[in-house]
Amino acid sequence: MDWFTSPGYWLGRLVFQRALAGVYLCAFTAAALQFRALIGAHGMLPVPRYVRHVPFRRAPSLFHWRYSDRLFACCAWAGAAVAAALAAGAGDAVPLGAAMAMWAVLWLLYLSIVNVGQTWYSFGWESLLLEVGFLAVFLGNARTGPPVLVLWLLRWVVFRVEFGAGLIKMRGDPCWRKLTCLYFHHETQPMPGPLSWFFHHLPKPLHRVECAANHVTQLVVPILLFTPQPVASYAAGIIVATQLWLVLSGNFAWLNWITIAPALSAVDFTGLAGPPPAAAFRPAPLWYVVLVCAATALVLVLSRHPVANMLSRRQVMNRSFDSLHLVNTYGAFGTVGRIRDEVVVEGTAERMPREDGDWREYGFKGKPGDPRSLPRQFAPYHLRLDWLMWFAALSPGYARDWFGPFVERLLAGDRDTLRLLRRNPFPDAPPVYVRARLYRYRFTTWRELRATGAWWHRTLLREYLPPTRLAEAAWSEPE
Repeated sequence: MDWFTSPGYWLGRLVFQRALAGVYLCAFTAAALQFRALIGAHGMLPVPRYVRHVPFRRAPSLFHWRYSDRLFACCAWAGAAVAAALAAGAGDAVPLGAAMAMWAVLWLLYLSIVNVGQTWYSFGWESLLLEVGFLAVFLGNARTGPPVLVLWLLRWVVFRVEFGAGLIKMRGDPCWRKLTCLYFHHETQPMPGPLSWFFHHLPKPLHRVECAANHVTQLVVPILLFTPQPVASYAAGIIVATQLWLVLSGNFAWLNWITIAPALSAVDFTGLAGPPPAAAFRPAPLWYVVLVCAATALVLVLSRHPVANMLSRRQVMNRSFDSLHLVNTYGAFGTVGRIRDEVVVEGTAERMPREDGDWREYGFKGKPGDPRSLPRQFAPYHLRLDWLMWFAALSPGYARDWFGPFVERLLAGDRDTLRLLRRNPFPDAPPVYVRARLYRYRFTTWRELRATGAWWHRTLLREYLPPTRLAEAAWSEPE
């Protein structure tokens, strides 16, 4: 079946599979280290309570049959172990069926986590990892040539990620059409990185060039993925370079890396790596051909919803149209904020809280807090609490379900919750009161940085949550 495989893409497949396994490893590790405070049996949004109200058909997950923190930890660490094995090449050392089973186990375990993760797992890169991970099941291993159909489906994923993001920008915030969005983006993005301050202070003409280049990369280059080589490889290379630029400028969890991985599968490495080891490839077994063709047909049928969404004037971002997250729609930053607000959480041990009392600030690992602290690099690791704190500052409605339980756990000195933070100002005993205040943040200028050593300047706006004791920690939206 010469039509079925394309041996020349053997190295592109290998690089893609290793990169995808690395992303899976990061995702499972983050789940294992953070779940107890977020969705554990005693977490802010407990899984047992969720599965009692949401039927299996709406959110298929192994945890519908049974849940315990120990079982969740076992699943997360098992996924990390399988991902590490695949990253080390285990998939090429076993028969084809066994390699497919390993990739299927990763997909099933992570689907089970995402579908009970609720708000904490509502990000587009969760669905993207599941969609790409599903296709990886059918990509084969070193015993067979790369199947052409799956290679094309991976390009289809990259096309939808980039083209969907480009369309939603052009239909959304006028600053994208005026080429001015990057005057603000580096400062107001969810979680700045250590270089974001410097990106923000690039000359405005360069920001305009960045915007224009972004439009070309997202609206023109993805189409070239479906052209003959070497044009397709050049297009994939441009997408990879753009994603690496985003890696440098911010912390977007593994979004950039899960876009880079399938883009690399479109690169023809023949000139670099020499001819494929065709002698090592065996004819594709009939059962494998049937499975690949069936998966391809399924993806094509399910693609009707994302295509309709891209063509719609009311295009939405990051939507799954099926509970298995097989084919989704993507997009990012249809609107860019002009200002940055941050929720600062503080506690006090005083029995009678005073406005000017001894309030001590909790330090988060990634989100801006202390103005003198340079933002740190965490991506591709995902700090879920820090990301949700950015949304909480945009609108209290985003925090309705979890902010009250978060405050309760600070007042109770919950160890799992405190492990999500960078600094606990009450190491010996929990505070008596906790409050939250909303600040306006902006990057300092070069002159301010030299004079104060501060990367941020912040101004108090208003109270976000009044001083609250443990018995009063029920959350209600501020007026």
